[in-house]
Amino acid sequence: MAIGTKGLAPADLDAMTDEALIGEAKKCKEELFNLRFQAATGQLEANGRLKAIKRDIARIYTLLRERELGIRTAPAPTAKSGKKK
Repeated sequence: MAIGTKGLAPADLDAMTDEALIGEAKKCKEELFNLRFQAATGQLEANGRLKAIKRDIARIYTLLRERELGIRTAPAPTAKSGKKK
């Protein structure tokens, strides 16, 4: 099994929009900052989490770049009807 967060499997990331991916990247970067801070102060208990978060960030950026280059396509927006019955 690949190292990473459960909710950030490649299949899950493919289903996200670009905006959602950017938001997820921001969350991962904040977590990475906090983990690095904990490591510097000697409070970090799960050292493997640093590697997992770095891989998640790289996975997200790779997917965004592939979409930018046209290698992958973003998911089609779902049509929500504004009509109430």
